[in-house]
Amino acid sequence: MNPTARAGALEALAAALRERLLTDADETGAEPAARVRALVDREAGMLDAAARDELVRRVAERSFGLGPLEPLLADAAVDEIMVSGAGRVWVERGGRVEETAVRFAGDAELRHAIERILAPLGRRVDEAEPLCDARLPDGSRVNVVIPPLALDGAALTIRRFRRRGLAPADLVASGSWSPPLHDLLRAAVRGRMNVLVSGGTGSGKTTTLNALSAFVCERERIVTIEDAAELRLRQPHVVRLEARPPSLEGRGEVTIRQLVRNALRMRPDRIVVGEVRGAEALDMLSAMSSGHDGSLSTVHAGSPEEALRRVETLALMAGLGLPHEAVREQVAAAIDLVVHQARVPGGARAVVSVAEVVRVAAGPAAREVYALRDGRPVWRAGALAERLGVAGAA
Repeated sequence: MNPTARAGALEALAAALRERLLTDADETGAEPAARVRALVDREAGMLDAAARDELVRRVAERSFGLGPLEPLLADAAVDEIMVSGAGRVWVERGGRVEETAVRFAGDAELRHAIERILAPLGRRVDEAEPLCDARLPDGSRVNVVIPPLALDGAALTIRRFRRRGLAPADLVASGSWSPPLHDLLRAAVRGRMNVLVSGGTGSGKTTTLNALSAFVCERERIVTIEDAAELRLRQPHVVRLEARPPSLEGRGEVTIRQLVRNALRMRPDRIVVGEVRGAEALDMLSAMSSGHDGSLSTVHAGSPEEALRRVETLALMAGLGLPHEAVREQVAAAIDLVVHQARVPGGARAVVSVAEVVRVAAGPAAREVYALRDGRPVWRAGALAERLGVAGAA
């Protein structure tokens, strides 16, 4: 039998044994792996040892793991997995998106994998709630969209979690930061400037935020607030808070805004908000401008100027009826530096702009002190870099 036919036969047999495993009652109390091995040895004892081992792996993947996605999840080079229905699976490696040979046998197998992700978390998707955000046990972020919203079958996106975040030195080595930029950001964080990291989806904002946190003194108490826990701060005194979605009955939701308010009562030296995306922006601005200097956060935006406008808009969503002028003044008072992250040609991620926030007649404005143009760093002479004493930033 040629390799292709052999693989197809094993696949069909694995599917049949999986159905048998799921339908047969387990009265022995054996571990799942032992049940799979016993089933394979009983039903496929005529196969050689290598074939039986492969069959055990396939049945276990389909019964308890994420099926065809398991090899991709085991690949450390894969940063993101994108499933578009049962037909196609794409991944991102090194900043580039590429199609894989991985396929689900059908919509039912894909839905089974989605259910195995969500069930342990007490979450589900159905026609009434066809959208869901979740997190795998290793911290990877998951987004699910199913029909009728997803027209070509269920869409599953998994953003991989790096157990060890990239340190500032790693970003310098990869070219994301230049050495003088590293010194500028270190001086800004240690000088307790409030820093906002901006950028588009997948631009590396969280990676940069995590690297910036490495400059915080180990003696400080830090409270981190995230929608899905991704930050890995290495200081000894860190309190990690994570928002909670509503239960299946629609109760028990805890929002980012509630956590920001609560963090103010926890005696933090610094507050780190993984991402500002709603009315919590007003509470974050209040914290930054009322004694919690050196706080860090991120926001979706296309430039430093747009980041300031977006924070202003999000703060107005708090619905307190504050005048625009008062909110603009608070933005100008709260945020000191905007670090803008983007993908550069070739798929790599880099800091392409750093802007100091200054007051002008119309409110806050972003005065650029660093930019990456045509792959070369450009510094604005006589600006923030000189005041912070950063050598080489000229």
